[in-house]
Amino acid sequence: MAKDSGQPKMKHELGLLDGTMLVAGSMIGSGIFIVAADIVRNVGSAGWLIAIWLITGFMTLTAALSYGELSGMYPKAGGQYVYLKEAYNKLIAFLYGWSFFAVIQTGTIAAVGVAFSKFTAYLIPAVSEDNILFQQGFIKISAAQLVSIGVILILTFINTRGVKSGKLIQTTFTLTKLLSLFGLIIFGFIALKPEVWHANWNDAWNLHKLNTDGSFTSVTLAAGLGAIAASMVGSIFSSDSWNNVTFIAGEMRNPKRDVALSLFFGTMIVTIIYVAANVVYTGVLPLHEIATAPKDRVAVAASQVIFGHTGTLIIAVMIMISTFGCNNGLIMAGARVYYTMAKDGLFFKKTGELNKASVPEFGLWIQALVASILCLSGKYGDLLDMISFVVVIFYVLTIIGIYILRSKLPNADRPYKAFGYPVLPAIYIVMGIAFCILLIIYKPQFTWPGLIIVLIGIPIYYISQRNVKEQDEAAIDS
Repeated sequence: MAKDSGQPKMKHELGLLDGTMLVAGSMIGSGIFIVAADIVRNVGSAGWLIAIWLITGFMTLTAALSYGELSGMYPKAGGQYVYLKEAYNKLIAFLYGWSFFAVIQTGTIAAVGVAFSKFTAYLIPAVSEDNILFQQGFIKISAAQLVSIGVILILTFINTRGVKSGKLIQTTFTLTKLLSLFGLIIFGFIALKPEVWHANWNDAWNLHKLNTDGSFTSVTLAAGLGAIAASMVGSIFSSDSWNNVTFIAGEMRNPKRDVALSLFFGTMIVTIIYVAANVVYTGVLPLHEIATAPKDRVAVAASQVIFGHTGTLIIAVMIMISTFGCNNGLIMAGARVYYTMAKDGLFFKKTGELNKASVPEFGLWIQALVASILCLSGKYGDLLDMISFVVVIFYVLTIIGIYILRSKLPNADRPYKAFGYPVLPAIYIVMGIAFCILLIIYKPQFTWPGLIIVLIGIPIYYISQRNVKEQDEAAIDS
């Protein structure tokens, strides 16, 4: 123990507001501004559009309240990775961590970075994705991709300077985008068009496919369930990353209390905003205009109605603020998972070291590298669609872990107990499994690629464990 006494330690510098802003800021990226188009194309009605967001919000809140118990039991860096390790074993935890590094976190960082650059192009056309700077064979690099990489590298550098730098950006940008979104919602209700509202809500619960020409295609009950599951891929992606605060528990001043409260307040705020924003969309835009918004930019179309010709600029600035703050939270939190994995001998050894500012700098930079490669590949969007299935599987496994740990460790200290246990966590498990089964049946393209990514982690795990064993034996022999 004495040998480690001179090593940097994580600093407890984050409070309840910082945690809440990390939850909300990591959740709100670009999804709320665009995914309503795809949802409406799938379900074809205003009622089901809002229902999709309410179902997703309920699942998110339920999961967040359940995670509160686990965060109180294990108030340290690594979050969900640690919970899976304690409830199951190192292999399950590693498969989550591997998927997290390979695409869940890095792919989200890439997607949010490119969203930032796409909307920056409204103000600075030279950074458009249509401005191709280099092309050789299948390799094509646009100005938007370079801007997104630049943002990722800048935010990574800022976060290597210490947790205070990261939390200042997170709190400032998240508060700004929350106020901006509330402003959009308030002005949206003021600008609500009664004739549009009546037309959209007159037959609100007729589930059918809305075609791009404005016509409807009836669906069977089975196809309708598939459409709901496919729609939720977008809403779940938009609501994901709420668990990022659990990864930085080791830097919270009072993690046993504040992580759980941050999860609750952050997810509640975002759920209210998401539902209200989509209600506004149905009050200012006919359904076919939501479904056919250019490049799915529903918020841009709505903002033009609400604010007139300046609406495009207003929404572009809002999304730039939103995505910049979102990526900061994702970058800050992600490296803490790799840090904890390295401490368990399941990741690059150097990732388990802290720099002079007491942050895992190497983990931050390799995360930035993978995210930048995904930006250049142009495949991050496909990967994220496909990984929603895997994300929900790991959420379900983690919540099942609450029941396992209550059985294994009945007398363990639980400063906070899962709200509604055992009923609410069970409802989430049933809903999560149903979502995954429906995707397997009706949208297999959303499932098997994600499973392949996870399964690739199995041989990697056993190779890493063999290497650790060999190193330990060599150390004993020497």
